[in-house]
Amino acid sequence: MSDKLIIFDTTLRDGEQSPGASMTRDEKLRIARQLERLRVDVIEAGFAASSPGDFEAVKAIAEHVRESTVCSLARANDRDISRAADALKGAARARIHTFIATSPLHMEKKLRMTPEQVHEQARQAVRFARNLCADVEFSPEDGYRSEIDFLCRVLETVIDEGATTINIPDTVGYAIPELYGHFMRSLRERIPNSDKAVWSVHCHNDLGMAVANSLAGVKIGGARQVECTINGLGERAGNCSLEEVVMAVKTRRDHFRLDVGIDTTQIVPASRMVSQTTGFVVQPNKAVVGANAFAHASGIHQDGVLKARDTYEIMRAEDVGWSANKIVLGKLSGRNAFKQRLHDLGIELDSESEVNAAFARFKDLADRKSEIFDEDIIALVGDESVTAEQEHYRLLSLAQHSETGERPHARVTFAVGGVEHRAESDGNGPVDASLKAIESRVRSGAEMLLYSVNAITSGSTESQGEVTVRLQLGGRVVNGVGADPDIVVASAKAYLAALNKLHSNADRVAAQG
Repeated sequence: MSDKLIIFDTTLRDGEQSPGASMTRDEKLRIARQLERLRVDVIEAGFAASSPGDFEAVKAIAEHVRESTVCSLARANDRDISRAADALKGAARARIHTFIATSPLHMEKKLRMTPEQVHEQARQAVRFARNLCADVEFSPEDGYRSEIDFLCRVLETVIDEGATTINIPDTVGYAIPELYGHFMRSLRERIPNSDKAVWSVHCHNDLGMAVANSLAGVKIGGARQVECTINGLGERAGNCSLEEVVMAVKTRRDHFRLDVGIDTTQIVPASRMVSQTTGFVVQPNKAVVGANAFAHASGIHQDGVLKARDTYEIMRAEDVGWSANKIVLGKLSGRNAFKQRLHDLGIELDSESEVNAAFARFKDLADRKSEIFDEDIIALVGDESVTAEQEHYRLLSLAQHSETGERPHARVTFAVGGVEHRAESDGNGPVDASLKAIESRVRSGAEMLLYSVNAITSGSTESQGEVTVRLQLGGRVVNGVGADPDIVVASAKAYLAALNKLHSNADRVAAQG
């Protein structure tokens, strides 16, 4: 078996299925470029047949990403597979990932198909895909809860038809590490042609064991591909976390004896980009990428680390992209210095007009904030990833008054489709008053599911506040993110960003694998 572990990132497909995590084409492309800098082996760019928007996103990523394999998901039917192949035409390396459910529960209740029908459809789908693309991955959805004799028969057939990767999903996060590892091993031992394909694991985190299950599939089951997402993003409790798998294999190479091609210094920048794009905040105690992952509060720990770092740290913070690096720019800094810092941070903007707009926002921030950190730069670039021409709602100005013993009041001026509107409202606090003022004119009727505040940089009251607002309307859930040194302004930006997403007519069809 190969001593290389393939990292298959599905942040842009499975991760996007988190309620409210839907991304635009440009947002997906920006993250895909970061995944390429991370040196991810395979990027699952989306589900091309699900919507015109997802097709265009897969197509754009296929045309721009040169170093990583670009993959599109497809159900086991000719239409989906053809659509995936069309979207991937511009890819330097393309993969079609087709799937069909194989568990008794899914076949009976969801597909309403007999096992023989599922077997034949899997055969035909892989045969059709193999005629369009040399690299074909097959997944039996809910594979871990499938009957092993039937699963072996299906997998032997699809390998005969040319599937180059076989992925075994624990779709509902039901597996236990030891059992999952032995399940993978049994499949490989019982299927005569198992050596003709790369074996892959795809584990969900419903019981908090996605990473452990994936690593068991690698160590016990012989898998050589792990499907994962940045920050463990995904529907329900999420997916296997890329950063945790990669650092486990690298840190414990003595145990796994495998290599990964990931540039680990790009892990934290990727984490930040995904968090700020989707509005899903990383918990402080999250392994590898959490704000406290390398923090030491205990005096005993601090003393040990100062004497010998490896007394309490098994990884170096710098190795995964953490840095105390402060950007040495201010309001007198020039445009070229700003562009160089964007480059150093791995931020690529598509045009000079975008660079100019980002530089203008930087100058505005520098006038209001004495110290500018890398995190501030990342936030101000991500804060307005949607251009003014694409925005339906846009904040123009905000004034609020809050005094002890008096009810807070806010006046907000914002544009709706290019037309300026003014609104006022009282509220239980300045944030409440501001959002009520906006809603009094917009009348969206959306229900707020989440309001959260996160400091972009720590250790100072000058830190920018990053606000996430999650709205639901008519069964659709969206996140809006806003950043500003003034938390009230950040809140208004986030609310309007969520309204912009609700205003968008982009359709999504969720597929689960």
